[in-house]
Amino acid sequence: MTSGQRRRCFGLLCSAGDVWACVLEVNAWRRRRQDTPLVGYQELCRELAVSGPGTFGGLDSTGARSVLRRFSDAWFAAAKRRKAGDAAVRFPRRRRALMPVRWYHGTFSITDRRVRIPCAKGSPGLEVRLARDLPYPVEQVRSITLLCEGGRLFLDVTAEIPVTVYPPGEEPVPGRVAGVDLGIIHPYAVAGSDGQGLLVSGRAIRAEHRMHLADTKARRRAVARRAPKPGQKGSRRWRRYRRRARQIEGRHRRRVRQAYHEAAKTVIGWAVQQRIGVLHVGDPRGVLDLPAGRRHNLRLRQWQIGRAIQILTDKATLAGVTVHLVDERGTSSTCPTCHRRVPKPRGRVFTCPHCGYTGHRDLTAAATIATRAPGGGPTTTTAPVVLPQVVTHRRAGRHLPGAGQSRRDPRRPPRRRDGSVGQRWPAPPPDGGESLAHHSEDPQHPPETR
Repeated sequence: MTSGQRRRCFGLLCSAGDVWACVLEVNAWRRRRQDTPLVGYQELCRELAVSGPGTFGGLDSTGARSVLRRFSDAWFAAAKRRKAGDAAVRFPRRRRALMPVRWYHGTFSITDRRVRIPCAKGSPGLEVRLARDLPYPVEQVRSITLLCEGGRLFLDVTAEIPVTVYPPGEEPVPGRVAGVDLGIIHPYAVAGSDGQGLLVSGRAIRAEHRMHLADTKARRRAVARRAPKPGQKGSRRWRRYRRRARQIEGRHRRRVRQAYHEAAKTVIGWAVQQRIGVLHVGDPRGVLDLPAGRRHNLRLRQWQIGRAIQILTDKATLAGVTVHLVDERGTSSTCPTCHRRVPKPRGRVFTCPHCGYTGHRDLTAAATIATRAPGGGPTTTTAPVVLPQVVTHRRAGRHLPGAGQSRRDPRRPPRRRDGSVGQRWPAPPPDGGESLAHHSEDPQHPPETR
């Protein structure tokens, strides 16, 4: 886009931030007067209509109402969690400089790669050109969202996609149930009802988190002397550094998000191939409330449990597979053959000292999760557990830098005896092109089933 189009797009995001700040300020006034807060979507829309056109620059009423909808949903979601007993939840009271703006179907137009974005009455029209073709047909697009991530402008597209239709005899069977165990080393471990298993390795994702944290610390140490004091205006060099840091942070988030999508796509493809109709997914979000030290707490936050569940649910719904969340407590420390509690193993091998059973810890947990009933209930059951006999190994995050070279440290090879770190593997190009990493299979986990 041109500099003028970029300036106008950021102007719309700034105007949306002004709408958010205005709602916060109005509710602050009402709170000081001990009045009822203004949080309902219809009430907020009436206040917006009273303000008149042109109050928030070039932002039209449709885009402003999308910000009001976001505020209303956030407020009621916080109120619901506080009513359930979660006192740590806070209502939205933080101002934001840039807010995403959403337009629903009928307020915008798409022609080839050109999108015409509506603006306020009296403002000239804004037409931008997309960097690539839409992944969906134009008639299926239902809304677009303008947002900024890492200093770059994106247009998020929401489309209505029909559920996959299978030929007769190849559709998922509702009676076939598989258990899914979520984890850090293995984002998804799946155990089917006929002795089939799937392990998706996420070591490349974990290494991406580690290396991004190490690089961030190194950059901060390098510029510590140039950092402005509190209340001091930053220099142009400091603003360039902050801009570059935001770009790197956005690229890291996009890489991790893409890796989770690849892992979920692998699971759903395997489930469709096995004709699995129901997935029982263990919900481990209760561990987020347990204080485990700053290092382990960081690993839990980088895990992104909710995103992993949501991505898997979306792709399963599109494929016609039903997903149920079940309680996964004790699945990694309960023997599937004698149903006795054993000490949770530290490694990947589960061994029962009572009956001598030995197997993969994550697959054992997934097989036990498959027998759990959704919606709560007792976690102790005597139902037979179908243990995987044939395991398929796959890897997630092949687009990450150097993912085909090493599992633990994909960007930097191990040090040599002479102290040299050797050749550094290049990162993928910033324009989103082909990754320079080798697409070879993991030598420790060959692709063939065994």
